Amino acid sequence: MATAGPGTSNTIYWLALSLTPGLGATRGRKLVEHFREPQDIFHASLTELEALGLQAHSAQSIALGKSLELATEEFARATTEKIIILTKEDSRWPSRLSEIYDPPLVLYVRGSAEAISRPGIAIVGTRHPTPYGIGMAERLACDLAARGLTIFSGMARGVDTAAHRGALKGGKTVAVFGTGVNEIYPKENKKIAEGILSSGGALVSEFSLDSFAAPQNFPIRNRIISGLALGVLVVEAGEYSGTRITARCALEQSRELFAVPGNVTSRNSWGPNTLIKQGAKLTATWEDVWEELPAEIKQQLESERPPAASDSSPQSSSLFTEEKLSPGEKKVLSVLKEHESTHIDEIIEKLESQLSSSEIFTILFELELNGKIRQMPGKNYVKTF
Repeated sequence: MATAGPGTSNTIYWLALSLTPGLGATRGRKLVEHFREPQDIFHASLTELEALGLQAHSAQSIALGKSLELATEEFARATTEKIIILTKEDSRWPSRLSEIYDPPLVLYVRGSAEAISRPGIAIVGTRHPTPYGIGMAERLACDLAARGLTIFSGMARGVDTAAHRGALKGGKTVAVFGTGVNEIYPKENKKIAEGILSSGGALVSEFSLDSFAAPQNFPIRNRIISGLALGVLVVEAGEYSGTRITARCALEQSRELFAVPGNVTSRNSWGPNTLIKQGAKLTATWEDVWEELPAEIKQQLESERPPAASDSSPQSSSLFTEEKLSPGEKKVLSVLKEHESTHIDEIIEKLESQLSSSEIFTILFELELNGKIRQMPGKNYVKTF
């Protein structure tokens, strides 16, 4: 039978429980409660384990040493790859996660283990957002991160990606994976993952290394996204969106629930608009979230901000700030919208009497470089918030 290496304390045993097939977090915790110490579970006989109601293959994996062997190998590999494995016995374990009904047995962390315990807000939404949803997620994430809040999300396409991207402009963000932390999913978010790590954030998962993107993993991980956060902000979500699971977890975990109102004719607005009707805080700016935070959290964040930060952090609740623009830039921006995209041909057609095609292309390029607009697939453009 494999044994725990020196200095690993009980981590190996918690890890072994998490890697036991058919066990799960809830049964694993009940076993620890029964035996008092996690290592004692691995000295129990097969008969004793089966008498506690464990499935045969789970009991055999523990009793015959297979679970501990897998854990020893996994721990060694994680150490080599500089991946931290946390258990509730670790001082770096996020205390908010211990408040939820079904916390994971272990957390794999790439990056800063301290980042996951920071006060933060989860921003979640549909994988198929409108330009309005992308803009709101990115703007709110940036503004909240600039105030010192960590932004938690799930690295999925759409709103999650926009939230991480916005947070990286303002501060720190943590991505909770439905895969192993060494498996970036979706692949196109590799650069965002690198940005999270280089900026002091973290990639987190309860799933073992090399775990692939199994569909059932993502609803399971949603409870961790909400569990790590002080509150959950829903940007866009359809009637049957998986975001509803995260919102339900937030309510069950007594987290604050925020929602960005949307166009009532849009399918993506069903989720947030329904949540607002049910009592979620209507959110249009970062201040709507900030004013709901506990006083001690606001005081902590304010005290941590360096004096110079007050000049660069958001001071106004206005979504659309007036800046110095050239006459040509003003003309191009006047035909673009925040909530829907405009094709290049339509822009040229509307401005053909005022600007040449080459001038329009140059202005669009400059505006995109300065972050005033965003190019969408198919030569479509939207105004950013």
